[in-house]
Amino acid sequence: MTQPAPATLGELKASGVGPRTLREEIRANLLAKLSAGDELFPGIIGYEDTVVPAVENALLCGHDLIFLGERGQAKSRMIRAMVGLLDEWLPKIMGSEVNDDPFAPISVAGKALVAEKGDATPIEWVHRDDRYAEKLATPDVSIADLIGDVDPIKVAEGRSLGDELTIHFGMLPRTNRGVFCINELPDLTEKVQVGLFNVMQERDVQIKGYNVRLPLDLLVVASANPEDYTSRGRIITPLKDRYAAQVRTHYPETRALELDVVRQEARPPSAEGIEVFVPDFMEQILGEITMQARSSPDVNQSSGVSVRMSIANYETLVANALRRALRLGETEAVPRITDFEALVTGTAGKIEMEYAGEDRSETDVVLDLTRRATRAVFEALEPGEGVASVVESFNQGWNVEVSAAMASVDYLDGLDAIKGLREAAAEMAGGDSPARLASAIEFLLEGLHLGNQLNKAAGESGARYGA
Repeated sequence: MTQPAPATLGELKASGVGPRTLREEIRANLLAKLSAGDELFPGIIGYEDTVVPAVENALLCGHDLIFLGERGQAKSRMIRAMVGLLDEWLPKIMGSEVNDDPFAPISVAGKALVAEKGDATPIEWVHRDDRYAEKLATPDVSIADLIGDVDPIKVAEGRSLGDELTIHFGMLPRTNRGVFCINELPDLTEKVQVGLFNVMQERDVQIKGYNVRLPLDLLVVASANPEDYTSRGRIITPLKDRYAAQVRTHYPETRALELDVVRQEARPPSAEGIEVFVPDFMEQILGEITMQARSSPDVNQSSGVSVRMSIANYETLVANALRRALRLGETEAVPRITDFEALVTGTAGKIEMEYAGEDRSETDVVLDLTRRATRAVFEALEPGEGVASVVESFNQGWNVEVSAAMASVDYLDGLDAIKGLREAAAEMAGGDSPARLASAIEFLLEGLHLGNQLNKAAGESGARYGA
């Protein structure tokens, strides 16, 4: 992070650096990355053919843009990643509060300094990380917060109210020549929205009754929920018109993409001496729970079902299996179907129910989502022929009890007496350790039950499967 050497305007000119607007800077860096095949938004999965091309087009055009999407769709992450399209270092007049360009200052103080010192004007360098600012829009955000206000202390020192030097600049001027993000844009009051679209286009800012012309060089990016953005009265039409690009984000379109995000973002717990293994079918069910929630009539779809739910559920699932392994002294922690009950509280807290009351509680909805997800994965992974002998054994009188607290080795008692169960479980489990076999056995039994081939009697401590 070594900054460039020029320390005065004259040295800057001699180095060959010239004036360049923010949009020219972003466009040049974007074109360079596209030519080199570099990744523009590291860590963003599933947007390669939808959101990313739209963002690239907007930035090439120099458009201010707004991301419309439900919660948990990586809107903020994409906006923050735009910092990578800025030059690593930017020269500004030393001490400038508004990142004055040494070649074309916009503040009274910057203009006066260049007029006085000329090529001897001292400069300093700003790193691109310091050229990004973010504000969460709330009803109490004021014009003073975003644009500025008169500083009474400066007035008390003898300056006139009409003197620009009395202004305490807000976040927008202080982010001049950078990227400014407003999250949840429609929550701004109309008065502030008016001030914002003036900054975005007219550049005329009125503070305490007098005009200050600040030709700010800004990329103004925003995020909003589409329902709020399009609802009448939440955002004024002239402000909508200022955003030349509206980019619609979305949730992962497939279960595989959902799980790719989960594997990248999840931070499951671990314990020394215990190996954690999550079978593929358990991951598939976890991802399918979220996919089912996004299409369920029991869930309010306008509020969205965030990928964060899948991530949190993955971590909780591992935690429950890890607790069991620690309690029972096992060396391998493998989640089972019975561990999904531990996800009820976290899942219910991340979705808004459409229908929940005395007849249908949040727990009922979540468990129903889990059953539907388990059946969908079972039908996709197990065609049925391989477990026909298992069903026949149960028809001959076998019963099996399972519970989240049961030791893994207890699942193996009498395993070989149920024809085909060991082979089918081992194929599903990806190994023959007791913990993996126990997980696969639960999955097979639950899948057969949901396919109406086995009965299930649920109790306080577990469940019993039989013919």
